[in-house]
Amino acid sequence: MITFQQSEDPALFERALRFGGSQVRRLIEQHPGFYPMYTHEGRWKHDLPAWTHWCDGFLPGMMWIFAARCGDSEERRQWREHAIRYSLPLEPRKLDRNVHDLGFIFMSTYGRWNAIEPSPDRDEVLVEAGRTMSLRFMEKGEYLRSFVSADSLFIDIMMNVGIIFYAAQRTGDARLLDVACRHCNTTRRVLVRGDGSTAHEGLFDLDAGEFLRQSTHQGFRGDSCWSRGLAWSLYGFGTAFSFTHSPDYLAAAELCAAFYLRHCDAGGIVPWDFDAPAESRELVDTSAAAIAASGLLQLALLAPDPLKRTLYDESARRILRTLCSTYLAECDPAWEGILKGGVYHLHKSLGVNESVMWGEYFFMEALDRALRR
Repeated sequence: MITFQQSEDPALFERALRFGGSQVRRLIEQHPGFYPMYTHEGRWKHDLPAWTHWCDGFLPGMMWIFAARCGDSEERRQWREHAIRYSLPLEPRKLDRNVHDLGFIFMSTYGRWNAIEPSPDRDEVLVEAGRTMSLRFMEKGEYLRSFVSADSLFIDIMMNVGIIFYAAQRTGDARLLDVACRHCNTTRRVLVRGDGSTAHEGLFDLDAGEFLRQSTHQGFRGDSCWSRGLAWSLYGFGTAFSFTHSPDYLAAAELCAAFYLRHCDAGGIVPWDFDAPAESRELVDTSAAAIAASGLLQLALLAPDPLKRTLYDESARRILRTLCSTYLAECDPAWEGILKGGVYHLHKSLGVNESVMWGEYFFMEALDRALRR
């Protein structure tokens, strides 16, 4: 592994962002109008299944990041045009009740677009997506159900509940705020463990609303800690705190952050599951590391303790330095992604040790956040 000093971060991170932009341009030139999920042997276009339809916001989301970084220039105009062209087709999904991922789809696209160019029309798309997301709420059990079944709560939903908070904030709708908070409270109670590790899924008795047990679809076991799920929780509870200022949500985010930092390697990288068996222990998930880096940079702005703010900032930069120096695909001209070493679904053999679109997006977001700080 190449070692970099923190003073070299800006040049290193800028280079990675430029490479990311070149890979995204390559993708949209080779496969116009295509919204990929994961590579197969380094290629985005393949016939392997998706399992669920949740990633379409990440490609245009990166375009909005690039556009915002360009200033007043021809390059900005081009990225803006690409971003709009890939964002607009997503608008009908503001009414999509088949997925629990409307935060991923809309906060990365319409959310970024509206932050750059505020518009009542774009704001209404975000609000409507938040309202649709709230319809997943199960009164008995007090959680937003996953796409799998009515009795299922995923840790991933902590990354999507933010769009309900947004809709509540914009409309003053107390019911939306109540739904979002009750979901966070239930997730904290049943999926975040006392040591800061997390479960992927919680299962409920639909008649009584009683929590039954922890389970998983993508982790090693129901009682293990799937690393991407932990990163979703770290980031998601930080976002919930940013909307509510609830100390419980900040405490949950910091508990997850502490677990991550205790169990990552010296470069800040983690295995696909913290409890993975020996035969797959060496398989890392760089997408979990990228998500955690961005979530830690968010916590570095939110935490009241200056020592923790410094810890989160320095830890995030350490992760990004490792990703840039060890996992960037720039030395492999045949590879179409940005970041190698991601894992989608090990048990289904989908996107294992590949580039994954959420890893790309949160890597670009984290680099952008680190440079802006």
